[in-house]
Amino acid sequence: MSSNVGLTTPRGSGTSGYVQRNLSHLRPRDTVAPYPKDLDGVKHRQRQPDKNILNHDRLREIEVKVYDLQDKLEEEGVDEEEIELQTSALRKKLTTATDGADGRNGSRGFKPHQVHELAAAKIEESEKLRKALGIREDYEEGSHWKRQEERLRDSLAEGGRNGER
Repeated sequence: MSSNVGLTTPRGSGTSGYVQRNLSHLRPRDTVAPYPKDLDGVKHRQRQPDKNILNHDRLREIEVKVYDLQDKLEEEGVDEEEIELQTSALRKKLTTATDGADGRNGSRGFKPHQVHELAAAKIEESEKLRKALGIREDYEEGSHWKRQEERLRDSLAEGGRNGER
């Protein structure tokens, strides 16, 4: 045995002397809370998508379609110059088609790893909802309650001033 841990000798103890860690022991957690105590100071921040990643994914989808056409034409035995003409025409057509609008509706067509696409779709959806409900862009959540509280404070202050006279 080392470091004075366990039995000095297992003789007569009815055990092998092997020492194990107590896995059922609960260690105390850190005293620091993983969340902020002041919930008023915490505001929801929408995740902003990275435009470079979105553009890269869009261009990658175009190149995949172009490569599929190129592969198909090579299997058919089409001339190299004709392949180049058709692939460049398809690339140009797809680029102009996807520059204007995104082909997906909402966040349903995305996979879980497409975080930036999901964020862009969520921002677009939130913007549509904000416009549909007529909410101002500078609206701050909970501002109604703050204004109501200020009015109450002002009225109490006015009542206190009138009572002193």
